[in-house]
Amino acid sequence: KPGEIVCGMSILVSGHQMLFVADSTINEDPTAEQLADITVQAAAKVRSFGLEPRVALMSFSNFGSRGAAQTANLRGALEILNARGVDFEVDGEMSPDTALDAEALAYFPFAGISGPANVLIMPNLHTANISYKLVEAMDGAHVIGPILLGLEKPVQIVRLGATVNDLLNMAALAAVDVRP
Repeated sequence: KPGEIVCGMSILVSGHQMLFVADSTINEDPTAEQLADITVQAAAKVRSFGLEPRVALMSFSNFGSRGAAQTANLRGALEILNARGVDFEVDGEMSPDTALDAEALAYFPFAGISGPANVLIMPNLHTANISYKLVEAMDGAHVIGPILLGLEKPVQIVRLGATVNDLLNMAALAAVDVRP
């Protein structure tokens, strides 16, 4: 779609918890502007599922505590999102143990998310891919996707070795995308 970036989002399901991870498919080392666009698209898709997005920009540190050059794009993306006045909760950079734990979040009362994150924006493709594959390797965890975002028409891809369940999940997502 014009003004959007093509990216991928994977859905991680474990027990009663569902997390959305982006970009897990396309952009190897996105810029701050691209991360902001990925964040907006991921939040919109999560909202289309009837969920309110709480977005964490993922890092190894919390809220600039380490000031590393590797987190500059995340800080830049947050500045862009704040300047755009997005209509969803977003903050970062945040480590997973902070973003996903209400008690840990309580140590940061200034955080821009009101509860544990359900959308995790990764700093790069390597981090996203490793993260969702680690979760998938755990017993009882399942990955749906990746869902491609930013295209004019719904397009879904399945991974090599996809199961019948994977195919059904992706077909259902494609059907939801084409509804009027």
